[in-house]
Amino acid sequence: MQHFSAEAEKVFYKKPQPFTKWDAPEILAYALGATLYMPASMPNIINMVQSHKYKELTSFVIDLEDAVGDAELGMCEAKLVEDIGALFTLYENKQIERQDLPLIFIRVRSVEQFAFLTDALGKHQEVLTGYVFPKFATTQGATYFELLEKTIQQHQLTLYGMPILESRDILYKESRMNALFAIKEILNQYRSRVLNVRIGATDFCGIYGIRRRVDSTIYDIAVIRDCIADIINVLGREEDGFVISGPVWEYFNNQRILKPALRATPFSEKGALNARKALLDDCLDGLMKEVLMDRQNGILGKTIIHPSHIRVVHALYVVSYEEYLDAVSIIENNDGKKGVVKSHYANKMNEMKPHSRWAQQILRQAHLYGVYNESMDFASLLLHTDVGGNEFETTKEQAENYSKL
Repeated sequence: MQHFSAEAEKVFYKKPQPFTKWDAPEILAYALGATLYMPASMPNIINMVQSHKYKELTSFVIDLEDAVGDAELGMCEAKLVEDIGALFTLYENKQIERQDLPLIFIRVRSVEQFAFLTDALGKHQEVLTGYVFPKFATTQGATYFELLEKTIQQHQLTLYGMPILESRDILYKESRMNALFAIKEILNQYRSRVLNVRIGATDFCGIYGIRRRVDSTIYDIAVIRDCIADIINVLGREEDGFVISGPVWEYFNNQRILKPALRATPFSEKGALNARKALLDDCLDGLMKEVLMDRQNGILGKTIIHPSHIRVVHALYVVSYEEYLDAVSIIENNDGKKGVVKSHYANKMNEMKPHSRWAQQILRQAHLYGVYNESMDFASLLLHTDVGGNEFETTKEQAENYSKL
C-alpha cells in the first residue's frame, strides 16, 4: 500500500513510501490515515479490494456494530466470515499480493461476538490488520485484548486492537479521569497490541442530543472539545506514545449556513478555482478544517464514511517543505551543543528539546505521506484528482449503504 498514486509524483519533494500490515506498529499507527467505515452488509467487498476500486483507499473497517441492525446481524456475521475467507484464498493464491493488501479491520459489537469471530475465522485472519473495540471501558477492555493475544498466539498472526472511547463514563465530567486512567492502565499492559486509540464523537454527541453541522467542526461543540482535551492529556503523553485518531466525519453533501472555510488564494494562484468550487459543492471544507484542527491538537488519522474524503484528508497529512526542513534541523542539531536555532526561513525559532518529539512525528509522517515541493501544497495535490467529478459522482451512488453509518 502507498498513499497517492504515480500521477501526483511531481508534487512531492520526498515521495510517500509504501507500507504493509507487517511494518513496525509505530510506523503502521501513522499509516492508517483516512479509514473508511463500511457496513458488513456492503456488497462486493471482495471485488473492491481485488480491483482497487478506490485507488487511494489504504485502510478500512468492516462494521458489525452501529452500521448493522439487530435483525440482520446473523446474516452479516455469516457474510463477513465468507468474505474474509474469500480474501484469504485470493491472498494465499497470490491473486492479491502482500504489498497490495489494504489495512483491514473488523469492528465488533461485543466480547462474545469477538470470541465467536476469532474462532470462526481462524488462520483466515492473516489478511486482517486487526479489530476495533467499541465503547471500550475497564469492564471488558482487558478481555478484548486477552482474546486478541490468544488468537495471535494460536494462529501465529500479526494483529492489533483499536479501542474506541465513546462511553458515558468517559464523557461525564465526574467519572472521566478515573475512567481514562483505568483504560490507560489496560492499554499500557497490552501496549504492543494497541495500534491507536479512536474517539467516538458521534456516540458522545448522541448522549446530549447534539449533532455538529456540516459547516462546523467537532471542536465547536464545547462538551466534546472538553472531553477530547482530556483524552489527549491522559493518553497522548510523551511517555506513552499512543497515536490518537480523530472522530468520524459524517457528511458527504449537505446545505451550509455559514460562509465556506476554504480560502480561495491557494487555488487562484494555481488557476484552479474550479477545484475549490468542487470541494465547496461537496461541503468538504468543513472536513478540511476539522482535519487541520485534529493535527493542531496532536491527533492523526480520521474515520470517514465516503471515498471522496480519502485524498482530501491525506492531502492535509502531507508535510510541507518548511515543516520538513524544521524537523530535520531540530533532529540534526539535537546533540546538546545548541539549545535553539533559527529556522531555514528565518521566521521562527526551533528549540531542540521542546520540539524534538514534534520533529520525530513530522519525519514519520513525511515517510508515509511525503513532503511537498517548496512551491506545492494541498491544492496542488488535489488538482491531480477529479475533485467533484465522475469518480466522486459514481461513488455517491452507494450513498444509501454509507448512510447506515
